[in-house]
Amino acid sequence: MRADEAQTAELLADVRAAHLVSATASGPWATFMPMVHAPSPDGLGSLLGHVARRNEHWRLAPLGESLVILQGPDAYLTPNWYASKREHGRVVPTWAYVSAHVYGELVIHDDPDWLGRVVRLLTDKYEATQPSPWAVDDAPAPYIAAQLRAIVGVELVISRIEAKAKLEQGEPAADIDGIVDGLEQAGEHALAQAVSRARPGSPTRGRGREPSSSSAMRSAG
Repeated sequence: MRADEAQTAELLADVRAAHLVSATASGPWATFMPMVHAPSPDGLGSLLGHVARRNEHWRLAPLGESLVILQGPDAYLTPNWYASKREHGRVVPTWAYVSAHVYGELVIHDDPDWLGRVVRLLTDKYEATQPSPWAVDDAPAPYIAAQLRAIVGVELVISRIEAKAKLEQGEPAADIDGIVDGLEQAGEHALAQAVSRARPGSPTRGRGREPSSSSAMRSAG
């Protein structure tokens, strides 16, 4: 089932690390990297990150658009959690997940100022949960400058998003209750909350962060 705009916006806002995939004349290339979403007032914004300079990915011109794969919460669902198993037994295992394929133009940045801004964005985002957050400027400036010379910036200017949320939305209420309880007991709290919010009639269904724009969002096939 396609993800709604709130679910898609949440995936973008909460992106941590993701796979960047490009088709090139040398074949497909993929790189896993930390990323952050930069909203845009007149579009879907961009995904920003960086790779090691020695990584050949940034040197290879993409054939068409590149792809970033965003992964939200996911987990295995056992039939033992479904009330239907006890009623008629017609239940099989499945996987619940939220994910998005984000397409766009790949832009390379080899500018220390641009890289410095992105490194600070990433650092500030992920250090925010620390008791005493570390800041880039806590390190000596010459050391940071040397580190920036060892990386290259990447930006995916988003043109379209194909997002899915397979959260058992069509199952009976008793089954969804069992799934949520099972996920909570298994420690899959984020997915349990997502399943609960997605259930038909939920007062929180469709709520979440507003996306930058919905004009290019469509469901995955």
